[in-house]
Amino acid sequence: MSPSRRTAARSVRMFGLVGASAALVLGTSGSALATDPLGIGQFSAAASCDGSKGVITVTATDATATPAVVTVFLQNNNADLRRIGEPTPIKGSAEGVAVTFAEDWAPGAKYRVHIKSGSKLDADIPILEAPAKACTGADDTPTTPSTPSAPSTTPSDTASTPAGSGTPTRSASESDSTVPAASASNAPSPAAQESNLAETGASSRTGLIVGIAAVLVLVGGGAVFFGMRRKGTGNR
Repeated sequence: MSPSRRTAARSVRMFGLVGASAALVLGTSGSALATDPLGIGQFSAAASCDGSKGVITVTATDATATPAVVTVFLQNNNADLRRIGEPTPIKGSAEGVAVTFAEDWAPGAKYRVHIKSGSKLDADIPILEAPAKACTGADDTPTTPSTPSAPSTTPSDTASTPAGSGTPTRSASESDSTVPAASASNAPSPAAQESNLAETGASSRTGLIVGIAAVLVLVGGGAVFFGMRRKGTGNR
């Protein structure tokens, strides 16, 4: 066999050995992934706002969709203070599947998120810390303030009349319940009758006036009588 043929045969054998080794490594890795596909790295958690309410969202990106259970605890000095909601089942996907826990978290609060999937996984996600800003509005996205409209220069038709101007109007109840004094009755009052009697002489001086009038009548009658008598004597 010539040297060139021997070299070619050795090269072929070397490539065959390399290919077989690669196939063995890939097969072993595939078997390991198939038997233990689930890991804590396939889970993540975040604290956010849903309107004005706080929520904690846990997401699973397990492509094999292995069932698991998520439990969330509020931490205080590295100890569980209370459980948030109920343990919630989750089945991940390559795109990610999320479960949400309602929690009005305080700024900077810390939570422990535990993942359990049978005997395959029983571990915690790294401690979750809430944001430094609490949920205060319906939407955390800032909105552009609207441009204020120009104030109207036309006075309102319904503006009330100032207290110091105009003629005050009487209410309907006052008009109905109050009766003017002038229209109450046409009959003269007792005081008016006394005043009229005083003007016509019905007072303490009435007798004096009557006596003077009687004297004047007698004097006049006597004058007429003596005048007629003198006239009759002259005619004789």
